[in-house]
Amino acid sequence: MELLDRRSAIYSDRPTMVTSFIRPYPDSDGSISSGYGQPFVLQPYGDNWRQQRKIVAQDFSQIGIARYNSFVYGVMKDPATLALIQQAYGTIIIQCTYGHYLKDENDPFLTSPLTAMENFSKSTAPGAWLVDFLPLLQYMPKWMPGASFRSTAAKWRQIVWDTTWEPYLWLKENLVGSATRAYCISDNVFGPGLGNKPDQRARGPIGLAASTVMGAGMDTNNSTVLIFFLAMMLNPSVQAKARRELDDVIGPDRLPTLNDKPSLPYIRSIMAEVMRWHPVMPLGIAHSLSKDDIYEGMLLLKGSLMIPNVWYMLHDPEFYPNPDTFDPDRYQNVDSEMEKIPELIFGFGRRVCTFFLIVATILSTCEIVLPVDTKGNKVIPNITFSSGTIIFPSEFDVDIRCRSDKAREMLSSLVSDGAE
Repeated sequence: MELLDRRSAIYSDRPTMVTSFIRPYPDSDGSISSGYGQPFVLQPYGDNWRQQRKIVAQDFSQIGIARYNSFVYGVMKDPATLALIQQAYGTIIIQCTYGHYLKDENDPFLTSPLTAMENFSKSTAPGAWLVDFLPLLQYMPKWMPGASFRSTAAKWRQIVWDTTWEPYLWLKENLVGSATRAYCISDNVFGPGLGNKPDQRARGPIGLAASTVMGAGMDTNNSTVLIFFLAMMLNPSVQAKARRELDDVIGPDRLPTLNDKPSLPYIRSIMAEVMRWHPVMPLGIAHSLSKDDIYEGMLLLKGSLMIPNVWYMLHDPEFYPNPDTFDPDRYQNVDSEMEKIPELIFGFGRRVCTFFLIVATILSTCEIVLPVDTKGNKVIPNITFSSGTIIFPSEFDVDIRCRSDKAREMLSSLVSDGAE
């Protein structure tokens, strides 16, 4: 925290990772870039980073609310659809970013970013590529044994290109027609004031920022929501306390809104604890020093690689007693303590959490319980997590029950209204 937060001006740079380095277009110049260096999450700190960060920092929470309700209604009707969370959340993110409605699970607007983010997780995992530590290897001929990373990077670069620019070009062509609506990024760039023609200087940052929102939003949010369901299923007393707070503040006659967030400290505590309990980016994204620095008598040279051990920071028993226990009460309703969690996970800086609506709506309308076997015994899942920059829990069964007919009616009504 001392280095990456209080000294962030020095430690906000990104290392030059050969396989991820900036390469805006597919090319045949022999480079081995996989194309992941363009989005701001891997950009060195500077004007381009700030431009994209400003776009990504917009508040998406007011958009696609009917889609959040639709997701909750869907898993309530059939818990098996939780396995399709990537499609469900992808629908929300893509609509918010581009105003595009997915045709089906094979829509390129969905499949391309999912593939790109899977490759991103592999590409940016610390130590994944020897060439990042021995850059001289980038000059190996393609035919030489051990040079397969060159062809892999070329394939991934094309996927990054398709994910970034195909939706952007589609948006330019379709915004005026009935196929899309202007939301957030789209509206700000292609709004009436610009005559549907974005400023030339904005085109690069806007396309890259939009793809960052879409790709990162899908993976990190997907995993976080799955971990939330797992935590609730294993901790019924936490659910019960959350429902009491929701019933006291909101009552049975409406669903939660963003305006309720300040009045729901225990819901906010649950959100923080979900992210702390199993952080979706346990080693964050690598940083590097923009200039020499001295820390506790040690000289840290410019360009040194810094890998934040987010997992340990959030499981240090000195700060989080019994760290493996899911305990929202540990924050004692202190927002400053809760806010540390997403800052650690998502980049040591401000980040808007769009997690609230799903958590509050699910806990207000549903009960999440362990499944039972044929003999009626509760089945406790044996969960493992994937490896990579972004981790996912293994598949698990869950039983999701509607709390009341009234809750079902409210969700159904709002979903129907949002579909019109």
